Amino acid sequence: MKHILLKISLIVVVFSGYSQGESVGQINYGLLNNGVVKSSPGTFDSTFIYNSDTLTLPLFDDFSADHFQVYNANFGDPGVTSVKEYRLLDLSSAPLAADVSYTQQQTFRRIVDLGNATVNDVPFTPIQVQLGDLSSYPTSYQTIDAYPPFYIYDTIDFPNDPDTVWIIDADLYQDSATQFFAPLSDPNAYWLDRYVYHNYSMASDPWSIGVVSFDGTDENGLPYAIGSSSSGAADFLTSKPIDLSGFAPSDSIYMSFLFQPQGLCDPPEPSLGDSLILEFYNKTTDQWVKVWTAGGASTVDFDFGHIRLDDPSYFNDYFQFRFYNYGGLSGMLDYYHLDYVHLRALSGYQDTLFKDFALVYPVYTLLKDYTAVPWDHYKNNFSGKMADQVQVVVRNGSNIAENNSLNGSVEVTYGGSPEGSFVISGPALSNGSLNYAPQTTYYSYHDFSAGYHFDETKPGIEEVFDFKTKVQAQFPNYTGNDSIFGQQVFKNYYSYDDGSAELSYGPTGAQSMLAIQYTPYEADSVIGAMIHFAPSVLDITNKLFILTLWDDNNGQPGAVLYEDNAFFPRQPVYQPVRNGFTYYLFQDTLKVPVSGRFYIGWRQLDPERLGVGLDMNIPNADKTFYSIDQGANWSNSSFAGSVMIRPIFSTALDVTLGIDQESANEETLMIYPNPAHEMIHIRTSYENFNGVEIIDLMGNVVSTSSQKDVSITGLQPGVYFLRLNGTQLVKKFIKY
Repeated sequence: MKHILLKISLIVVVFSGYSQGESVGQINYGLLNNGVVKSSPGTFDSTFIYNSDTLTLPLFDDFSADHFQVYNANFGDPGVTSVKEYRLLDLSSAPLAADVSYTQQQTFRRIVDLGNATVNDVPFTPIQVQLGDLSSYPTSYQTIDAYPPFYIYDTIDFPNDPDTVWIIDADLYQDSATQFFAPLSDPNAYWLDRYVYHNYSMASDPWSIGVVSFDGTDENGLPYAIGSSSSGAADFLTSKPIDLSGFAPSDSIYMSFLFQPQGLCDPPEPSLGDSLILEFYNKTTDQWVKVWTAGGASTVDFDFGHIRLDDPSYFNDYFQFRFYNYGGLSGMLDYYHLDYVHLRALSGYQDTLFKDFALVYPVYTLLKDYTAVPWDHYKNNFSGKMADQVQVVVRNGSNIAENNSLNGSVEVTYGGSPEGSFVISGPALSNGSLNYAPQTTYYSYHDFSAGYHFDETKPGIEEVFDFKTKVQAQFPNYTGNDSIFGQQVFKNYYSYDDGSAELSYGPTGAQSMLAIQYTPYEADSVIGAMIHFAPSVLDITNKLFILTLWDDNNGQPGAVLYEDNAFFPRQPVYQPVRNGFTYYLFQDTLKVPVSGRFYIGWRQLDPERLGVGLDMNIPNADKTFYSIDQGANWSNSSFAGSVMIRPIFSTALDVTLGIDQESANEETLMIYPNPAHEMIHIRTSYENFNGVEIIDLMGNVVSTSSQKDVSITGLQPGVYFLRLNGTQLVKKFIKY
């Protein structure tokens, strides 16, 4: 059994300036905190030390599945042992009683002689104890003097008993901590740590589904060094011990792998020393030995590493290897992606071929245009909503042409029961080519608009359907990456994205605007937006924006349907989990009706890019609009991808968002902009609109209007009230 040391890392931030326009940037997670507390503060009590099992050859991981060790031992599990350590021991190392209390400061008996006007302090005699540090195991002890935790005041010529003054919260008290030890026994788990990010989206044309990505964030997406621009060792991927004791250098043991810099993310810079490094563990010297390195570069096709184990010191049951990256520590910077890690015997210098047929990316959605929609919208309008351009990406990793006659499939289940399926024609996967060409990636698109559709009679408020995409090869290959599972989610929002941000995006410049176009399946009311803010270089959680909803104007944002009150702007929020969304509900639980195309986004008050997540796998730049002149002119984004802003619709899920149904259903009145200078616009759910009157602070009606767009140029600057005629609906606004 091998002893495991867990590594805890810290974090950094890099700063840069902005000019007007739009931009993307690397993502910097974790500006909320520096790490994860794995035990009680200041003590090892109830924590586990894990002893690793040992693997045997061959070891192969294409990262299509999760082979990371899970640390979830419980106190009563078989094989778990424990050791209890105490804070206070006597000189024979026996624990002191549980209720003892002492202090390290010298205490005394004070004798007061009133007749002679003297005070004499007589120190108490200390005892010696051993004081232990329970912050780490094993506990270290030091011998110290311990005094009684009280003072005695004795007036010898006054008829009363001596007074005892106790020290509150004396610093020497008994305590204990229990350290638990758990054996690991999972031959399907190859990796001791998971600082790398296991994903299916960040590499560019990987050779199979799934990679691990190295950057400047830890396993929780938290940057390693907030507050500096430093570079250093960042993500580690460490194997379990591997038993090579039955082998020798003559057995031709080789380690092979694929790697790619940048992918769809931030590139590692060669000028800054960014690199990916492989090390082997030498038991004889108890040292990690660097055996291979790759420098920084922009995206290229995956390259391979191929290293022979020829040092006799590796051939024991303690052999390990680890990859790590050297780069910026302030977030999602300086990317490398790793795939097809293979350690095996009886190989050779020429054995560098990864002969495999595999899926390359997941199928993200079976719906037309969207990755998620509200369930009630779908079930009321399900006709024609299945996708007619489902993207399937495969790669023939063989070095020769291979037959394309085998079909693939997409199989849909609901609650574990089969629902329906689609056939993916084998020749269609190769785009009609006679065979799959050697070592070639194929993008193909398939019409799923006919046949099965998601069952609209399901009774839920929200629904989730599972689907499995599967392809096949004629030649022997690793089948683990020939299929992948996905989910079709029907909740209370629309989305274009796949839920994973590769970059952060946004317009730059004070008062710039960002608007994402949506066309819902039916008319309904929008109640807010889900936004994923991806921390990127600057911490912008103190910046301000105005959540805004626009009508359509010939394919661009038009009239404002909703705008936050200027006195209550929003701030970006970073969720403490990777790719987390924040809910921003309209003020006063307002429900804004929309019909047909609309746009949702913000007007920002500061020049810095606010850094919304940008999914680089699903292109929707034609749905992304920005303006740097307060809406006078709009431009489509020049960055491919889907912006992670999702409109929330009014459904039966409102209660889960904390929206009071009774108040939400009341008649509403909204004024925007507020404050205003020349014109105010009125938005109301009251059907019988009969004009408005404007009242000053003295109660005088100073203006009336029969329109919902009201000129206020004739009013003096100040505070006014607008009342909807025939109702009790009143709103305050400011004229400046």
